[in-house]
Amino acid sequence: MRLQSLLVANRGEIALRVIRAARELGVRSVAIYSIDDADAAHVARADTALALGGVGPRAYLDQTQIIELARSHAQAIHPGYGFLSENAAFARAAAHAGLIFVGPSAETLDLFGDKAKARAFAEAQGVPIPAGENNNCTPENARALLAKIGANGKIAVKALSGGGGRGIRFVGAADDIEGVFERCRAEARLSFGDDRLYIEEMILDARHVEVQAVGDGERAIHLGERDCTLQRRNQKLVEIAPAPDLSDAMRRKLHDAAITLATAARLRGVATFEFLLSGAGSRAARFVFIEANPRIQVEHTITEEITGVDLVRTQIEIAGGAMLADLGLLNRTPSMRGSAMQVRVNAEIVGADGDIQSSGGRISALHLPGGPGVRIDSAARVGAKCNPAFDTLLAKLVVRDNDYTRALARARQALAELQVEGVGTNLGFLRALLNCAPMAAYQVNTSFVEDHWAMLAAAAALHDEANALVGSPPLDDGASIDLTTPPVWLTSQRPCREPS
Repeated sequence: MRLQSLLVANRGEIALRVIRAARELGVRSVAIYSIDDADAAHVARADTALALGGVGPRAYLDQTQIIELARSHAQAIHPGYGFLSENAAFARAAAHAGLIFVGPSAETLDLFGDKAKARAFAEAQGVPIPAGENNNCTPENARALLAKIGANGKIAVKALSGGGGRGIRFVGAADDIEGVFERCRAEARLSFGDDRLYIEEMILDARHVEVQAVGDGERAIHLGERDCTLQRRNQKLVEIAPAPDLSDAMRRKLHDAAITLATAARLRGVATFEFLLSGAGSRAARFVFIEANPRIQVEHTITEEITGVDLVRTQIEIAGGAMLADLGLLNRTPSMRGSAMQVRVNAEIVGADGDIQSSGGRISALHLPGGPGVRIDSAARVGAKCNPAFDTLLAKLVVRDNDYTRALARARQALAELQVEGVGTNLGFLRALLNCAPMAAYQVNTSFVEDHWAMLAAAAALHDEANALVGSPPLDDGASIDLTTPPVWLTSQRPCREPS
Protein backbone atom coordinates (compact mmCIF):
# COMPACT_ATOMS: atom_id res chain seq x y z
CA MET A 1 0.00 0.00 0.00
CA ARG A 2 1.38 3.40 -0.97
CA LEU A 3 0.42 6.34 1.21
CA GLN A 4 -1.57 9.06 -0.51
CA SER A 5 -1.60 11.83 2.11
CA LEU A 6 0.37 12.63 5.23
CA LEU A 7 -0.25 15.07 8.08
CA VAL A 8 2.99 16.41 9.57
CA ALA A 9 2.42 16.83 13.30
CA ASN A 10 5.38 19.12 13.82
CA ARG A 11 6.96 22.41 12.78
CA GLY A 12 10.33 23.95 11.87
CA GLU A 13 13.05 22.23 9.90
CA ILE A 14 11.84 18.68 10.57
CA ALA A 15 8.40 19.54 9.18
CA LEU A 16 10.08 20.83 6.02
CA ARG A 17 12.21 17.69 5.85
CA VAL A 18 9.14 15.43 6.02
CA ILE A 19 7.26 17.54 3.47
CA ARG A 20 10.16 17.24 1.00
CA ALA A 21 10.33 13.46 1.42
CA ALA A 22 6.58 13.14 0.99
CA ARG A 23 6.65 15.22 -2.17
CA GLU A 24 9.41 13.04 -3.67
CA LEU A 25 7.18 10.02 -3.05
CA GLY A 26 4.13 11.69 -4.56
CA VAL A 27 2.41 11.90 -1.17
CA ARG A 28 0.25 14.96 -0.47
CA SER A 29 1.44 16.81 2.65
CA VAL A 30 -0.75 18.49 5.25
CA ALA A 31 0.82 20.99 7.68
CA ILE A 32 -0.59 22.16 11.00
CA TYR A 33 0.30 25.37 12.80
CA SER A 34 -0.43 27.21 16.01
CA ILE A 35 -1.90 30.72 15.98
CA ASP A 36 1.53 32.25 16.64
CA ASP A 37 3.19 30.10 13.96
CA ALA A 38 1.03 31.05 10.97
CA ASP A 39 3.90 32.56 8.99
CA ALA A 40 6.26 29.60 9.56
CA ALA A 41 8.03 28.13 6.54
CA HIS A 42 6.38 24.70 6.75
CA VAL A 43 2.95 26.31 6.43
CA ALA A 44 3.78 27.70 3.00
CA ARG A 45 5.60 24.57 1.75
CA ALA A 46 2.89 21.99 2.43
CA ASP A 47 0.12 21.16 -0.04
CA THR A 48 -2.46 22.00 2.63
CA ALA A 49 -2.10 23.90 5.92
CA LEU A 50 -4.55 23.68 8.83
CA ALA A 51 -4.74 26.00 11.82
CA LEU A 52 -4.64 24.66 15.35
CA GLY A 53 -6.49 26.33 18.17
CA GLY A 54 -4.02 27.63 20.71
CA VAL A 55 -0.51 29.03 20.75
CA GLY A 56 3.00 27.75 21.32
CA PRO A 57 4.01 24.16 22.02
CA ARG A 58 0.71 23.34 23.71
CA ALA A 59 -1.05 23.51 20.35
CA TYR A 60 1.32 20.93 18.85
CA LEU A 61 0.73 18.69 21.86
CA ASP A 62 -3.07 18.70 21.55
CA GLN A 63 -3.61 15.08 20.56
CA THR A 64 -7.37 15.28 20.20
CA GLN A 65 -7.26 18.28 17.89
CA ILE A 66 -4.48 16.85 15.73
CA ILE A 67 -6.19 13.47 15.36
CA GLU A 68 -9.45 15.15 14.32
CA LEU A 69 -7.69 17.24 11.67
CA ALA A 70 -5.85 14.19 10.38
CA ARG A 71 -9.05 12.11 10.15
CA SER A 72 -10.55 14.72 7.84
CA HIS A 73 -7.52 15.53 5.71
CA ALA A 74 -4.93 12.72 5.68
CA GLN A 75 -4.29 9.01 5.65
CA ALA A 76 -1.24 9.02 7.92
CA ILE A 77 0.54 11.09 10.59
CA HIS A 78 4.29 11.74 10.77
CA PRO A 79 5.25 13.11 14.22
CA GLY A 80 8.83 14.20 13.40
CA TYR A 81 10.91 14.44 16.58
CA GLY A 82 9.96 15.99 19.90
CA PHE A 83 6.34 16.88 20.68
CA LEU A 84 4.28 13.66 20.27
CA SER A 85 6.87 11.55 18.43
CA GLU A 86 7.43 9.09 21.29
CA ASN A 87 3.93 9.23 22.78
CA ALA A 88 2.40 5.76 22.77
CA ALA A 89 -1.07 7.13 23.57
CA PHE A 90 -0.90 9.31 20.46
CA ALA A 91 0.12 6.35 18.29
CA ARG A 92 -2.80 4.33 19.70
CA ALA A 93 -5.24 7.20 19.16
CA ALA A 94 -4.09 7.49 15.54
CA ALA A 95 -4.62 3.77 14.97
CA HIS A 96 -8.03 3.89 16.67
CA ALA A 97 -8.99 6.70 14.29
CA GLY A 98 -7.99 4.58 11.28
CA LEU A 99 -4.79 6.54 10.65
CA ILE A 100 -1.30 5.22 9.96
CA PHE A 101 1.31 6.37 12.47
CA VAL A 102 4.67 6.86 10.74
CA GLY A 103 6.79 5.37 13.47
CA PRO A 104 7.18 2.29 15.63
CA SER A 105 4.22 0.53 17.20
CA ALA A 106 2.63 1.83 20.39
CA GLU A 107 4.07 -1.22 22.16
CA THR A 108 7.60 -0.28 21.07
CA LEU A 109 7.01 3.31 22.17
CA ASP A 110 5.76 2.05 25.54
CA LEU A 111 8.84 -0.10 25.95
CA PHE A 112 11.46 2.49 25.15
CA GLY A 113 9.51 5.46 26.51
CA ASP A 114 9.83 4.03 30.00
CA LYS A 115 13.56 4.18 30.66
CA ALA A 116 13.37 1.61 33.46
CA LYS A 117 11.58 -0.86 31.18
CA ALA A 118 14.19 -0.18 28.49
CA ARG A 119 17.05 -0.89 30.92
CA ALA A 120 15.43 -4.15 32.02
CA PHE A 121 14.75 -5.13 28.42
CA ALA A 122 18.36 -4.51 27.39
CA GLU A 123 19.64 -6.49 30.37
CA ALA A 124 17.36 -9.40 29.42
CA GLN A 125 18.85 -9.39 25.90
CA GLY A 126 22.38 -9.60 27.28
CA VAL A 127 23.24 -5.98 26.46
CA PRO A 128 25.26 -4.33 29.27
CA ILE A 129 23.67 -1.47 31.22
CA PRO A 130 25.05 0.86 33.92
CA ALA A 131 24.58 -0.17 37.54
CA GLY A 132 21.39 1.36 38.88
CA GLU A 133 17.78 1.02 40.00
CA ASN A 134 15.01 0.62 37.43
CA ASN A 135 12.00 1.30 39.64
CA ASN A 136 10.56 4.60 40.82
CA CYS A 137 13.55 5.59 42.93
CA THR A 138 13.94 7.52 46.15
CA PRO A 139 16.83 9.46 47.66
CA GLU A 140 17.50 6.40 49.84
CA ASN A 141 18.05 4.27 46.72
CA ALA A 142 20.41 6.93 45.40
CA ARG A 143 22.48 7.05 48.57
CA ALA A 144 22.84 3.27 48.53
CA LEU A 145 24.01 3.25 44.88
CA LEU A 146 26.46 6.08 45.53
CA ALA A 147 27.97 4.15 48.42
CA LYS A 148 28.21 1.02 46.24
CA ILE A 149 30.05 2.87 43.47
CA GLY A 150 32.59 4.20 45.93
CA ALA A 151 34.82 7.24 46.30
CA ASN A 152 34.83 9.83 43.48
CA GLY A 153 31.87 8.10 41.86
CA LYS A 154 28.75 9.86 40.63
CA ILE A 155 25.24 8.80 39.78
CA ALA A 156 22.75 10.13 37.25
CA VAL A 157 19.20 10.88 38.39
CA LYS A 158 16.87 10.72 35.37
CA ALA A 159 13.20 11.07 34.49
CA LEU A 160 11.52 7.75 33.67
CA SER A 161 9.56 9.39 30.85
CA GLY A 162 10.63 11.67 28.03
CA GLY A 163 14.08 12.50 26.73
CA GLY A 164 15.97 15.32 25.05
CA GLY A 165 18.27 15.77 28.03
CA ARG A 166 15.49 17.05 30.30
CA GLY A 167 14.93 15.83 33.83
CA ILE A 168 18.54 14.72 34.29
CA ARG A 169 20.97 15.70 37.05
CA PHE A 170 24.29 14.26 38.24
CA VAL A 171 25.31 13.99 41.87
CA GLY A 172 28.43 12.79 43.67
CA ALA A 173 27.77 13.83 47.28
CA ALA A 174 25.17 12.17 49.51
CA ASP A 175 24.24 15.53 51.06
CA ASP A 176 23.19 16.89 47.65
CA ILE A 177 20.85 14.04 46.74
CA GLU A 178 17.63 15.48 48.21
CA GLY A 179 18.01 18.74 46.30
CA VAL A 180 18.87 16.94 43.05
CA PHE A 181 15.78 14.72 43.36
CA GLU A 182 13.59 17.75 44.00
CA ARG A 183 14.89 19.59 40.91
CA CYS A 184 14.65 16.50 38.68
CA ARG A 185 11.10 15.79 39.78
CA ALA A 186 10.03 19.36 39.11
CA GLU A 187 11.56 19.41 35.62
CA ALA A 188 10.18 15.97 34.75
CA ARG A 189 6.70 16.95 35.94
CA LEU A 190 6.79 20.14 33.86
CA SER A 191 8.24 18.50 30.73
CA PHE A 192 6.52 15.11 30.70
CA GLY A 193 3.71 15.21 33.25
CA ASP A 194 5.45 12.35 35.10
CA ASP A 195 7.80 12.98 38.03
CA ARG A 196 9.00 9.39 38.50
CA LEU A 197 12.78 8.98 38.49
CA TYR A 198 15.36 6.25 38.10
CA ILE A 199 19.06 6.22 38.91
CA GLU A 200 22.16 4.77 37.34
CA GLU A 201 25.91 4.90 37.61
CA MET A 202 27.51 7.82 35.81
CA ILE A 203 30.20 6.61 33.41
CA LEU A 204 33.16 8.96 33.83
CA ASP A 205 35.41 10.02 30.95
CA ALA A 206 32.74 8.75 28.56
CA ARG A 207 32.03 8.99 24.87
CA HIS A 208 28.39 9.03 23.72
CA VAL A 209 27.85 6.91 20.60
CA GLU A 210 24.52 5.93 19.06
CA VAL A 211 23.62 3.36 16.39
CA GLN A 212 21.00 3.98 13.71
CA ALA A 213 18.66 1.01 13.22
CA VAL A 214 15.89 0.36 10.69
CA GLY A 215 13.36 -2.44 10.98
CA ASP A 216 10.30 -3.77 9.19
CA GLY A 217 8.76 -5.60 12.15
CA GLU A 218 10.47 -8.87 11.26
CA ARG A 219 14.11 -8.03 10.53
CA ALA A 220 16.36 -5.14 11.48
CA ILE A 221 19.59 -3.68 10.14
CA HIS A 222 21.97 -0.98 11.28
CA LEU A 223 23.24 1.98 9.27
CA GLY A 224 26.36 2.66 11.27
CA GLU A 225 26.93 4.85 14.29
CA ARG A 226 27.14 8.52 15.20
CA ASP A 227 29.28 10.15 17.87
CA CYS A 228 27.31 12.65 20.00
CA THR A 229 29.87 13.26 22.73
CA LEU A 230 29.98 17.06 22.42
CA GLN A 231 27.05 18.15 24.56
CA ARG A 232 26.00 20.97 26.81
CA ARG A 233 23.66 20.09 29.67
CA ASN A 234 22.80 16.83 27.93
CA GLN A 235 21.86 18.72 24.76
CA LYS A 236 23.87 17.68 21.71
CA LEU A 237 25.86 20.35 19.87
CA VAL A 238 27.98 18.47 17.32
CA GLU A 239 27.50 14.99 15.87
CA ILE A 240 29.88 12.97 13.71
CA ALA A 241 29.46 9.83 11.60
CA PRO A 242 31.14 7.46 11.72
CA ALA A 243 32.47 7.90 15.26
CA PRO A 244 36.12 9.04 15.11
CA ASP A 245 38.91 7.09 16.81
CA LEU A 246 36.89 3.96 17.54
CA SER A 247 38.28 0.44 17.24
CA ASP A 248 36.68 -1.94 14.74
CA ALA A 249 35.99 -4.39 17.56
CA MET A 250 34.07 -1.82 19.60
CA ARG A 251 32.20 -0.66 16.52
CA ARG A 252 31.01 -4.23 15.86
CA LYS A 253 29.92 -4.67 19.49
CA LEU A 254 27.78 -1.53 19.33
CA HIS A 255 26.22 -2.50 15.99
CA ASP A 256 25.46 -6.03 17.23
CA ALA A 257 23.89 -4.71 20.45
CA ALA A 258 21.64 -2.33 18.50
CA ILE A 259 20.48 -5.07 16.13
CA THR A 260 19.82 -7.40 19.06
CA LEU A 261 17.60 -4.79 20.70
CA ALA A 262 15.84 -3.74 17.50
CA THR A 263 15.10 -7.33 16.51
CA ALA A 264 13.86 -8.32 19.97
CA ALA A 265 11.57 -5.27 20.04
CA ARG A 266 10.25 -6.08 16.54
CA LEU A 267 11.12 -2.56 15.48
CA ARG A 268 9.09 -1.21 12.59
CA GLY A 269 10.50 2.07 11.31
CA VAL A 270 13.65 3.79 12.54
CA ALA A 271 15.17 4.01 15.99
CA THR A 272 18.45 5.01 17.56
CA PHE A 273 20.14 3.01 20.31
CA GLU A 274 22.41 5.08 22.53
CA PHE A 275 25.50 3.90 24.40
CA LEU A 276 28.19 5.30 26.65
CA LEU A 277 31.79 4.14 26.15
CA SER A 278 34.33 4.31 28.95
CA GLY A 279 37.98 4.87 28.14
CA ALA A 280 39.57 7.15 25.60
CA GLY A 281 38.96 6.73 21.89
CA SER A 282 40.17 3.52 20.29
CA ARG A 283 41.14 2.23 23.74
CA ALA A 284 37.52 2.22 24.93
CA ALA A 285 37.04 -1.17 26.58
CA ARG A 286 33.51 -0.96 28.01
CA PHE A 287 30.13 0.11 26.67
CA VAL A 288 26.69 0.33 28.26
CA PHE A 289 23.22 0.92 26.81
CA ILE A 290 21.51 4.04 28.15
CA GLU A 291 18.35 4.53 26.07
CA ALA A 292 16.59 4.11 22.74
CA ASN A 293 14.84 6.81 20.72
CA PRO A 294 12.18 5.15 18.52
CA ARG A 295 11.82 8.07 16.11
CA ILE A 296 13.81 10.09 13.62
CA GLN A 297 16.71 11.88 15.32
CA VAL A 298 17.77 15.49 14.83
CA GLU A 299 21.14 14.15 13.66
CA HIS A 300 19.77 11.66 11.11
CA THR A 301 21.32 13.86 8.44
CA ILE A 302 24.88 12.64 8.88
CA THR A 303 23.86 9.00 8.54
CA GLU A 304 22.13 9.93 5.30
CA GLU A 305 25.27 11.67 4.08
CA ILE A 306 27.61 8.71 4.61
CA THR A 307 25.23 5.88 3.63
CA GLY A 308 23.08 7.47 0.90
CA VAL A 309 19.91 6.18 2.62
CA ASP A 310 17.09 8.73 2.97
CA LEU A 311 15.85 7.91 6.46
CA VAL A 312 12.69 10.02 6.37
CA ARG A 313 11.65 8.58 3.03
CA THR A 314 12.40 5.11 4.43
CA GLN A 315 10.11 5.83 7.39
CA ILE A 316 7.25 6.76 5.09
CA GLU A 317 7.77 3.75 2.83
CA ILE A 318 7.84 1.29 5.75
CA ALA A 319 4.70 2.88 7.20
CA GLY A 320 3.09 2.27 3.80
CA GLY A 321 3.88 -1.44 4.02
CA ALA A 322 7.34 -1.77 2.48
CA MET A 323 9.73 -4.38 3.89
CA LEU A 324 13.50 -4.01 4.11
CA ALA A 325 13.89 -6.34 1.12
CA ASP A 326 11.60 -4.10 -0.96
CA LEU A 327 13.87 -1.14 -0.16
CA GLY A 328 17.07 -3.03 -0.97
CA LEU A 329 18.17 -2.85 2.68
CA LEU A 330 17.70 -6.36 4.03
CA ASN A 331 21.12 -7.82 3.31
CA ARG A 332 22.88 -4.50 3.06
CA THR A 333 26.22 -4.02 4.71
CA PRO A 334 26.45 -0.26 5.19
CA SER A 335 29.07 1.31 2.96
CA MET A 336 30.34 4.40 4.71
CA ARG A 337 31.38 7.21 2.38
CA GLY A 338 33.87 9.39 4.18
CA SER A 339 32.98 11.38 7.30
CA ALA A 340 30.05 13.70 8.03
CA MET A 341 29.53 16.27 10.77
CA GLN A 342 26.44 18.14 11.93
CA VAL A 343 26.57 21.37 13.94
CA ARG A 344 23.44 22.73 15.61
CA VAL A 345 23.01 26.47 15.25
CA ASN A 346 20.62 27.74 17.91
CA ALA A 347 18.86 31.06 18.47
CA GLU A 348 20.29 31.69 21.91
CA ILE A 349 22.65 33.89 23.90
CA VAL A 350 25.63 32.10 25.42
CA GLY A 351 26.67 33.48 28.80
CA ALA A 352 30.18 33.32 30.25
CA ASP A 353 28.71 31.94 33.50
CA GLY A 354 27.18 28.95 31.71
CA ASP A 355 23.77 30.57 31.39
CA ILE A 356 21.88 30.04 28.12
CA GLN A 357 18.94 32.22 27.13
CA SER A 358 16.60 31.76 24.17
CA SER A 359 16.86 34.61 21.71
CA GLY A 360 13.74 36.13 20.21
CA GLY A 361 13.56 38.66 17.41
CA ARG A 362 13.27 38.68 13.64
CA ILE A 363 15.99 37.55 11.23
CA SER A 364 17.09 40.66 9.35
CA ALA A 365 19.91 39.10 7.31
CA LEU A 366 20.91 35.54 6.56
CA HIS A 367 23.80 34.10 4.58
CA LEU A 368 24.01 30.33 4.28
CA PRO A 369 27.25 28.61 3.20
CA GLY A 370 27.45 26.39 0.14
CA GLY A 371 29.88 24.40 -1.98
CA PRO A 372 30.69 20.70 -2.26
CA GLY A 373 29.76 18.60 0.74
CA VAL A 374 27.72 21.31 2.50
CA ARG A 375 24.06 20.84 3.46
CA ILE A 376 21.76 23.12 5.44
CA ASP A 377 18.52 21.84 6.99
CA SER A 378 16.66 24.89 8.26
CA ALA A 379 13.36 26.73 8.34
CA ALA A 380 15.14 30.07 8.81
CA ARG A 381 14.67 32.86 6.30
CA VAL A 382 14.96 36.64 6.23
CA GLY A 383 11.95 38.16 7.96
CA ALA A 384 11.19 35.03 10.00
CA LYS A 385 10.47 35.60 13.67
CA CYS A 386 12.21 33.43 16.27
CA ASN A 387 9.68 32.52 18.93
CA PRO A 388 11.39 31.70 22.27
CA ALA A 389 8.40 29.56 23.20
CA PHE A 390 9.61 26.90 20.76
CA ASP A 391 12.85 24.94 20.47
CA THR A 392 15.81 27.20 19.72
CA LEU A 393 17.19 25.16 16.80
CA LEU A 394 17.75 27.57 13.92
CA ALA A 395 19.69 25.50 11.41
CA LYS A 396 21.55 22.23 11.09
CA LEU A 397 24.84 22.71 9.27
CA VAL A 398 25.92 19.38 7.77
CA VAL A 399 29.18 18.73 5.95
CA ARG A 400 30.82 15.65 4.42
CA ASP A 401 34.35 14.97 3.19
CA ASN A 402 36.75 12.08 2.73
CA ASP A 403 37.76 11.74 6.38
CA TYR A 404 37.24 13.31 9.79
CA THR A 405 40.10 15.81 9.49
CA ARG A 406 38.81 17.17 6.19
CA ALA A 407 35.20 17.18 7.38
CA LEU A 408 36.22 19.22 10.43
CA ALA A 409 38.06 21.73 8.25
CA ARG A 410 35.01 21.99 5.97
CA ALA A 411 32.70 22.51 8.95
CA ARG A 412 34.93 25.28 10.28
CA GLN A 413 34.93 27.03 6.92
CA ALA A 414 31.16 26.69 6.53
CA LEU A 415 30.61 28.09 10.04
CA ALA A 416 32.84 31.03 9.16
CA GLU A 417 30.61 31.80 6.17
CA LEU A 418 27.30 31.37 8.00
CA GLN A 419 25.85 34.71 9.09
CA VAL A 420 22.65 35.50 10.95
CA GLU A 421 21.57 38.98 11.99
CA GLY A 422 18.60 40.17 14.00
CA VAL A 423 18.71 37.40 16.59
CA GLY A 424 21.40 36.14 18.93
CA THR A 425 22.93 32.77 18.05
CA ASN A 426 25.55 30.36 19.35
CA LEU A 427 27.65 30.77 16.18
CA GLY A 428 30.60 32.27 18.02
CA PHE A 429 30.55 29.46 20.56
CA LEU A 430 30.45 26.81 17.83
CA ARG A 431 33.34 28.46 15.98
CA ALA A 432 35.37 28.44 19.18
CA LEU A 433 34.50 24.81 19.86
CA LEU A 434 35.44 23.55 16.40
CA ASN A 435 38.68 25.53 16.43
CA CYS A 436 39.89 24.30 19.82
CA ALA A 437 42.99 22.11 19.71
CA PRO A 438 41.49 18.86 21.13
CA MET A 439 39.08 18.65 18.19
CA ALA A 440 41.93 17.75 15.83
CA ALA A 441 42.36 14.29 17.35
CA TYR A 442 38.86 14.26 18.85
CA GLN A 443 40.19 14.05 22.39
CA VAL A 444 36.88 14.79 24.08
CA ASN A 445 34.35 13.30 26.50
CA THR A 446 30.78 14.12 27.48
CA SER A 447 31.89 16.74 30.02
CA PHE A 448 34.33 18.43 27.64
CA VAL A 449 32.15 21.45 26.81
CA GLU A 450 31.21 22.14 30.41
CA ASP A 451 34.78 21.63 31.63
CA HIS A 452 36.01 24.27 29.15
CA TRP A 453 32.93 26.48 29.17
CA ALA A 454 34.58 29.66 30.43
CA MET A 455 37.30 29.63 27.77
CA LEU A 456 34.90 28.75 24.94
CA ALA A 457 32.35 31.35 26.04
CA ALA A 458 35.07 34.01 26.26
CA ALA A 459 36.19 33.16 22.73
CA ALA A 460 32.60 33.35 21.51
CA ALA A 461 32.05 36.76 23.11
CA LEU A 462 35.13 38.20 21.40
CA HIS A 463 34.51 36.81 17.94
CA ASP A 464 33.74 39.23 15.11
CA GLU A 465 34.36 39.34 11.37
CA ALA A 466 38.02 40.32 11.88
CA ASN A 467 39.04 37.92 14.62
CA ALA A 468 41.12 34.78 14.30
CA LEU A 469 38.17 32.39 14.19
CA VAL A 470 36.57 33.64 10.99
CA GLY A 471 39.61 32.74 8.92
CA SER A 472 39.07 29.05 9.72
CA PRO A 473 42.78 28.25 10.26
CA PRO A 474 43.96 24.76 9.28
CA LEU A 475 43.94 22.16 12.01
CA ASP A 476 47.72 22.22 12.38
CA ASP A 477 47.86 26.02 12.43
CA GLY A 478 49.04 27.65 15.64
CA ALA A 479 45.94 29.85 15.59
CA SER A 480 43.75 26.99 16.84
CA ILE A 481 42.61 27.51 20.40
CA ASP A 482 44.70 25.90 23.12
CA LEU A 483 42.29 25.52 26.03
CA THR A 484 45.05 25.27 28.62
CA THR A 485 46.06 28.93 28.29
CA PRO A 486 44.25 31.86 26.68
CA PRO A 487 45.63 32.64 23.20
CA VAL A 488 46.92 36.15 22.52
CA TRP A 489 43.89 37.16 20.47
CA LEU A 490 41.57 36.10 23.30
CA THR A 491 43.19 38.44 25.80
CA SER A 492 43.49 41.40 23.44
CA GLN A 493 41.46 44.56 23.94
CA ARG A 494 40.07 44.76 20.42
CA PRO A 495 36.51 46.08 20.17
CA CYS A 496 33.96 43.32 19.85
CA ARG A 497 30.23 42.94 19.40
CA GLU A 498 27.68 40.63 20.93
CA PRO A 499 27.71 37.08 19.57
CA SER A 500 25.75 36.90 16.34
